[in-house]
Amino acid sequence: MTCKLTSEIKEEMKKQKIFAVATASKSGIPNVVPVGFVLIHDDNTIWIIDNFFKKTLANMKENPVASLYVWNPECKDSYQIKGKISIENGTPDHIAAADMAHKIKETYPVKNLVKFTITDIFYVSSGPKAGERI
Repeated sequence: MTCKLTSEIKEEMKKQKIFAVATASKSGIPNVVPVGFVLIHDDNTIWIIDNFFKKTLANMKENPVASLYVWNPECKDSYQIKGKISIENGTPDHIAAADMAHKIKETYPVKNLVKFTITDIFYVSSGPKAGERI
C-alpha cells in the first residue's frame, strides 16, 4: 500500500532544512540521523541522498524500511512518514540526484540514492489529530 503526500505536507517539507531519518537493524536496534538532502520526487516517493551513511545504510540493507519526521518551528502540523527503501548507485536517477547535490556543493560524495516509497503518513502534532493516519 502506498500513501500520497498532500500539498500541505509538501509545503511543510519545503520549509524543512534537516530531517530526522530513522532506521532499525534486522534485530530491531534503532538508529536516527539528521539528513539534509531529502527531496520530494513525486507524490509517493522521496529521494534521500546518502553522503555519509554508515549504520543507516547497513540498516537499510538489512531492514529496508525507514521513517522520517517533518517538523520545524514554522510548521502548522508535523508528520511522521514511513516507507520502504530501495538503494541505487550508478543508475540514471542516482546520477540526476548527484547532479542536484553537486550544484549545492561539488564535494558531496553522493554515495547512493535512497528511494523512499511512502507507505504511511501520520499526524504527530499535539492535539486531537495526534497519531491519526492521513
